[in-house]
Amino acid sequence: MKITVQWIRTIWTKESRGGEAAARRNAAPIGFALPHEAIPCAHVVRMHEDDGFVPYDSQEDLRNVDIQLREADGQLRVFPQVKPLYALPPRKRRPPAVRLVPGQWVRWQLNYRFSSAMGIRGWTYWLDTFNVAYGPVDADVFLSKPTVFIDERGPLR
Repeated sequence: MKITVQWIRTIWTKESRGGEAAARRNAAPIGFALPHEAIPCAHVVRMHEDDGFVPYDSQEDLRNVDIQLREADGQLRVFPQVKPLYALPPRKRRPPAVRLVPGQWVRWQLNYRFSSAMGIRGWTYWLDTFNVAYGPVDADVFLSKPTVFIDERGPLR
């Protein structure tokens, strides 16, 4: 069965934590139309504070996306991975994996906060949005309301 993955990463610093910069960051899309050639690769979109949150897209092998995808019994099990290095904010208990049947899709959001290796620079923040569809889809599938929405964002302080 066809699996479509879109991975959106938004990156910012404390400069975009308030005011107009935060408004621009919060206005960044969490779903994009798919390029025709995005299948069977993941459609990866990056937006960074330095560029005013302009989206840049590329393609990535599904094995390089931090998400577990397993097909069994006509369903797709979806579960984003959280690496311990990027586990801030603390996640006491993660929600269970989502199981999709053909025709469904999930939007799963996680956020992270981390400092530079030596603590010389300030905190950097990430928001990862994983849009995953199971079965054939139109190019604008991720512009609509998801079948399942998991909000695993935590306080970033």
